[in-house]
Order: sequence, then C-alpha cells, then structure tokens
Amino acid sequence: MLSPLFLIIAVWIILDSKGGVFYKQIRIGKNQTEFGLYKFRSMATGSDKKGQITIGNDSRITKVGGFIRKYKIDELPQLINILKGEMSVVGPRPEVKKYVDLYSKEQLTVLSVLPGLSDYASIEYFDEQTVLGKAKDPDKEYLEVVMPAKLNLNLKYIADKSIGTDLKIIFKTLGKIIK
Repeated sequence: MLSPLFLIIAVWIILDSKGGVFYKQIRIGKNQTEFGLYKFRSMATGSDKKGQITIGNDSRITKVGGFIRKYKIDELPQLINILKGEMSVVGPRPEVKKYVDLYSKEQLTVLSVLPGLSDYASIEYFDEQTVLGKAKDPDKEYLEVVMPAKLNLNLKYIADKSIGTDLKIIFKTLGKIIK
C-alpha cells in the first residue's frame, strides 16, 4: 500500500541530492543483537562520518531531508525492519552500539524487548535535534541528560507494556506528527 509513497519519496531524494535513497545504520536490538536499521536518506552522503548526533539546523541535512525528518517520513523504511522481525511498531527506539556500551545494568533491560518505531521517548523528544542544538555541548547534553531520560521512559514502557499502552503511544505519536 505504501509503495507509491515510497516511490515518490525515492525520486524526490534522488532529484534533491547525490547518493542512494536509503540509509542503513547498525543498531542494537533485542538481546543486544545487531541489525541494520533502514531510513530514507535525509543527509548528504557520508554525513555519519562527521558525528552521530544531529543538532539544530545541521548543514548535513538535505532540503528534502528537512521535510521528511520533520514529519518522520524518513522512518517509514523501518516497516521493513518490522516485517523482518527485528523491530515492532512500539518499543524502545534502537540505539547505536557506541551509546549502548554506556548503559548501566538496569538500562540494559531496554534490550529485553524488540525495539520499536515509536515509544514514550520519541514523543517526549519529538524535536530532539532542536533541543540538542541549543546545548553548549550537544554530545555531553545527550549523554548526561537526554539519553538517561529516554532510557527511564523506556523502562517505564517495559513496566507498563500492554496493548492499551501501545495504542496510546501510537495515537500520541500520530498526534505529534500531525500537530
């Protein structure tokens, strides 16, 4: 059903900037298993070599990338990850190994469930890039403030996990995107 939308976005990305349509990044999933997370490419090719954190009006983001990131359209290819059984619709967002290696024993609990397309932290930090853009030291802000807060929200999700909670998160996420 989404293939016409995927095709339109793919052509738009190709016309906007050089490089492929998709971006694949290794993330850590359930039981600390590595997997390739798919996204529509929203940055100039090779941007990941210049840092993991995206802040403010990051110059690496393409024109199309700004739009698809704003409306979370860049995340749609993760439906492939869901079909492959690597992710679910709702669950803690998967993180890169660099940050997972810093988790405490309690925080590692978030890796006991499938990662998801959305979670409480995705809603709370919907505009994380702007928040980090205002920080004096974005890396330090992420490590000391944002990441621990997101992990606490993920632990809350695991404690309250139910179909009702999942539906609540899905509707809140859609509400944020529409708003």
